Amino acid sequence: MSVLESNFDREQKEYYVLSSRWAELPTNCLLAECAVVKELDMHVCTVEDARGVGLSVGEDEGNGAPFDFDVVGRSYADEDGGGGLAGPISGFAGWFTVDFKSRTDDAGKDVAPQIPNPAYLSTGPEMGYTHWGQQVFHLPSAIPLLADQTTRIQGTLEMMRTKDSARLYNVRLRFSSSRRRTSSQDRDGDVLMKGKPEELVYQIP
Repeated sequence: MSVLESNFDREQKEYYVLSSRWAELPTNCLLAECAVVKELDMHVCTVEDARGVGLSVGEDEGNGAPFDFDVVGRSYADEDGGGGLAGPISGFAGWFTVDFKSRTDDAGKDVAPQIPNPAYLSTGPEMGYTHWGQQVFHLPSAIPLLADQTTRIQGTLEMMRTKDSARLYNVRLRFSSSRRRTSSQDRDGDVLMKGKPEELVYQIP
């Protein structure tokens, strides 16, 4: 069976780790404020706009949509352990929100009917169960949180349609992590540790 080991390991990693998973996440799974990576106005968006996220025009890759998260580790000063988070950072999660409101684009804002009572739909964890749920992208190795330190995750996200279906997307995450003392006011200075850049591609299994 030794001849199957490397291929088996790769297959299992690609299927169980490097593919997104539908989940119903409780809010205590969220370790940082969410970031918007794409906005679409359904009145004016084009096929090119909907082709993906963070892509160059006509290409299946690009500079990506940026994100920048701060995750605060627990504080030794809090006796009840209520300050900060225990972690670890085990992945990324994504979901969508929708605004049902009056048009704001130049072509329609003055001629389209006004919506007097706008509505808002979120499929995020704060809404409890929805049939949309969330998509989770697990990290091959979790990033631990240390007491009295803030872990910063900076990177970009790309989404590109699969070759087989225009409704399905692959996701590329490029990111790096660093740590600084939580007491530090300078996000870019006083870095205690900086991890190597990571690139992960999540595909439909």
